[in-house]
Amino acid sequence: MDFTFTQPAHAHLITAGDRTVPVTATLRYTTEDPLAVFIDFPPGATLDGEGATWTFARSLLDEGLDVPAGSGDVRIWPCEPGRTVLELHSPYGVALLQFGTPALRRFLRRSYAAVAAGREDVEAVVDRGLSALFGGV
Repeated sequence: MDFTFTQPAHAHLITAGDRTVPVTATLRYTTEDPLAVFIDFPPGATLDGEGATWTFARSLLDEGLDVPAGSGDVRIWPCEPGRTVLELHSPYGVALLQFGTPALRRFLRRSYAAVAAGREDVEAVVDRGLSALFGGV
């Protein structure tokens, strides 16, 4: 049985000149895709007003809370005490968001309570991914 939970997360978008703009996002985890975490941004938080969802490895978030992690579209690192920076790269530019580390740790604890690290059903995830990729061919 699949299980999904969400957690509101308050962040600050870091803009030019080191100004910050408050942004509300939603952290989401589902046992259907146990290796991933999702961050949903509402329409008001995006340039096109459409909202956006970023998906990346749960292990990347876990690692990035303690040391700089990531080398692709998503990079995460600890900032000042109690803060974590998420750097998101898209074709439209780069967004730097600062989150409260305790909220991210709380979210991760809940995800590991749902599916412990190393207990993810990787075969099922791969099967679903291949089916989606090939459209049932």
